Amino acid sequence: MKGIIAYLLTPCDARGEVDHALLARHAERLIGQGVHGLAPLGSVGCLPYLDDGERDAVVRTVIDTAAGRVPVVAGVSSLTTAGTVRHARYAEQVGATAIQVLPSTYWKLTEDELFAYYRAVCEAVSIPVMAYNNPFTTGMDLPVAFLRRLADLPNITMLKEASPDATKIGRLRDACGDRLSIYVGLNSMALRGFSDGAAGWCTSAPNVCASMMLGFHRCVAAGDMAGAESWFGKQAELLDFLMDHGLPRTITAGLELLGMPAGHLRAPLAPLDAARREQLRSIITKMGIQP
Repeated sequence: MKGIIAYLLTPCDARGEVDHALLARHAERLIGQGVHGLAPLGSVGCLPYLDDGERDAVVRTVIDTAAGRVPVVAGVSSLTTAGTVRHARYAEQVGATAIQVLPSTYWKLTEDELFAYYRAVCEAVSIPVMAYNNPFTTGMDLPVAFLRRLADLPNITMLKEASPDATKIGRLRDACGDRLSIYVGLNSMALRGFSDGAAGWCTSAPNVCASMMLGFHRCVAAGDMAGAESWFGKQAELLDFLMDHGLPRTITAGLELLGMPAGHLRAPLAPLDAARREQLRSIITKMGIQP
């Protein structure tokens, strides 16, 4: 699995219920634009704010919409090992290509506890597992040596790396070799990450600027790093804005500014404020992004 993996918003209706028709429309739009994979229930998908039944239904909607045209990587992380295992098994049952697993949070776990958590998930399913290092949401930056240890689990074949350490993907490639495919998980690290051997970019930004991201990746795939740098530079301001002001808020506003219904956010999240919305409008207009 290579290329641009697009992370989906989970839109709600005016009553606060998940809007599955709109979710399917978002997924269909991204497939039509040419992304290489879809990922429901990442950070932009508001996974912590959905109950178990809602999470199951979101995964099923995206898999049904994709209908085998692109791989689907389902987020399954929960506070408890049992909860993560339950969602992992469901994702495999309904046809997910792979699952994404963030470390369990709240108490800061030891490396042995984290390893046991990942091992339990791997033993529960047979599909590939994407481990996810995100120090911004978990409060811990998993070290290279530990991630190399995770690579010994048979179905951990991918790692989404969101550390702000610019050397991390290169060091992981050196440590893990072909054991793990590494995916950029922090937008600002994409250019450096691909230069250091990343297989793909896991990001919600294609909801707003898919054509530019795909242009960037075409250059990467062709070995044209000068072209990739040019494409990346055109997106840099937008990519930083999307991250700095909260992905669910900024992606929702970006879709609306492009004329695409985005639905409502799940409380406690609130829409992007008016001043930042105008800032985003200015960025999108300057970039010349079309709906």
